[in-house]
Amino acid sequence: MKKGGGGTEYSDDRRIPLLPLQDPVRRTRSFSAVKSILTLSNFFILLGPLLCGVVCLGVRLNGGAGDGNSSWNMLAVLVWIFAWWLTEAVPMPITSMSPLFLFPLFGISSSDDVARSYMDDVIALVLGSFILALAVEHYNIHRRLALNITLLFCGDPLNPSLLLLGICATTAFVSMWMHNVAAAVMMMPVATGILQRLPPRDSMPTLEQIHVSKFCKAVVLGVIYSAAVGGMSTLTGTGVNLILVGMWKSYFPEAKPISFSTWFFFGFPLALVIFIALWTILCLLYCKRGSGEALSAYLDRAHLKRELDLLGPMAFAEKMILAVFSMLIVLWMTRNITDDTPGWGSIFDGRVGDGTASVLMATLLFIIPNKKQPGEKLMDWNKCKEIPWNIILLLGAGFAIADGVRTSGLADVLSAMLGFLEEVPYWAIAPAVSLVSGTITEFTSNNATATLVIPLLIQIAKTMRLHPLLLMVPGAIGAQFAFLLPTGTPSNIVGFTTGHIEIKDMLTTGIPLKISGILALSVLMPTLGALVFGTDQHVPN
Repeated sequence: MKKGGGGTEYSDDRRIPLLPLQDPVRRTRSFSAVKSILTLSNFFILLGPLLCGVVCLGVRLNGGAGDGNSSWNMLAVLVWIFAWWLTEAVPMPITSMSPLFLFPLFGISSSDDVARSYMDDVIALVLGSFILALAVEHYNIHRRLALNITLLFCGDPLNPSLLLLGICATTAFVSMWMHNVAAAVMMMPVATGILQRLPPRDSMPTLEQIHVSKFCKAVVLGVIYSAAVGGMSTLTGTGVNLILVGMWKSYFPEAKPISFSTWFFFGFPLALVIFIALWTILCLLYCKRGSGEALSAYLDRAHLKRELDLLGPMAFAEKMILAVFSMLIVLWMTRNITDDTPGWGSIFDGRVGDGTASVLMATLLFIIPNKKQPGEKLMDWNKCKEIPWNIILLLGAGFAIADGVRTSGLADVLSAMLGFLEEVPYWAIAPAVSLVSGTITEFTSNNATATLVIPLLIQIAKTMRLHPLLLMVPGAIGAQFAFLLPTGTPSNIVGFTTGHIEIKDMLTTGIPLKISGILALSVLMPTLGALVFGTDQHVPN
C-alpha cells in the first residue's frame, strides 16, 4: 500500500479493478437512477411517443381523401397529443404547442400553415375579452355587480329559493361575458361569504343543521353549474363555443360565419331553459319547506349591504371600464344582424370580425387614464401577465388539429367507419350526439372533447348528407355538460374545494341536469336551430 496526498492509502496492485464489480454503494445508486427514470411521471412522458410509434408500425388506414401515409401519420400524432393531454405528463400549454413541431416533422402540414391556426380572428376575440375581464376583476367591478344583483333577491322575510335564484342568475350573467371558470372563481368567494354568516352547525338544532347543510350545497352547486350554463349563451363564455366557430370557418370558409349575435340568438334561449331546469332541480332537492325560518336569523340584507358599502362609491375607472365593456357588447351584437338588416360590419365589406372589435376595445383600456395617479391608464401590461395563455394555446391547438384531420384525410377515414349512423332517425340525432359528447367530457376537458369530437361530426354529417351544424352544435354543447365529476371541469373543482359538496351531491344534481340539457337540445336544435343557423336549407360543401 502507498500513501497519496492527504494521507489517503491506495493500492498499486494493477490486478485490482478500477471499478469494483460488487460495489454495493454504486449498485444502489444505479438502481436509484433506473427507478427515477421509471417513475409514473416519466412513464407518461414516454407514453405519447411510444403510442405514436405503435400506431406508425401497426396501423394502416385506407379510404381517406389524402394519401394513406398522411392520414396514418395524423392518427399517430393525435394519439401522442391526446396521451399527453389526458395524463398531463407535460404541461397542457406546452402540449398545445406540440403541433407546431409534430405536424411538419410528420409531413402533415407546413410550419407556416400550423402557426396560422394559433392567431386568427377567434383567438383575437379571446385575447381582447381576457384583457377586458382582467380589468373588470382588477377594479372589483364583478364583486360590486354580484352584490347589487344578489341584494335585489334577498327579500324580507328571507326566501331561500329566491336568494338562490339571485346567486345563480348573477353567476350566469357574469359567465356570459368572461370564461366560465373565471366566473366561478370570481363568484365563489361572494357565495361563500354569504354562507359564512351561518353559525357552526354543531350549535344548531338537528333540523336547522339539515336545512343549513342543504342550502350550502345548493349555493355551491348553483355557482359552478350556473357558470357552465351561462357560458353556453355567448361565444366568449367558454372555449368550446370558440372552437366550434373556428372549426366551422376552417372547414366551410365559403359558408356564412357564425357571429356573436348569431350564436346568442340560439345560445341564450337554450341556456335560459337549462338555467330554469337547474334552479328547479336545486329548489326541489335542497330548499325544503321550513328552510326559510331556519336561515332567516342568519342571512339578511344588512350583511350584503355592508359588504357593498365597503367597496365605496363607483370611481371614474370603474365607470369607464363598464362603458367600454358595454360598447363591446353592442359592437358584437350589431356587426352582423340579419341577412336583410346588415350591421356595421358591412361598411368595411366584411373585412372586420368579432376579434376586431374585441382588440379595439381592449386597446382603449391602455389609452384612457384611470384618474387615480398621474399618467396611469385603466390597464397596463403588467396587469396582463395574468392572461390565461394556456386557454389561448389550447384553442390554437384545437384549430390546428382540426385542419390536420381534414387535410390529411383522416376525417374521411374515421367517418367512413361510422357510416351506420345514416340509419339514425332525424329526431334522434341531437340527443345521440350530445349524449356521446356529454359522456366523453366527464373524463377529459371540455375543450379537448370538442377538439376531438367536432371534426368527426363534420364528416359524419357529410356521410349522412345533413347540415353539419345539426351535429356540430349538439356536440359542442354536449361537451359542456360536465356535471357529474369534480374533474370534469375546473369550475367543478372550485366548488368541490369549498368542502360543502361531495361527489354524491354532484351526481344527484348533475344527472337530472344533464338529462334536462339533452332534452332541451333535442327540442331547440331542429326548431330554433333551423331558424338561426339555416340547418333546414342547403348543405354547405
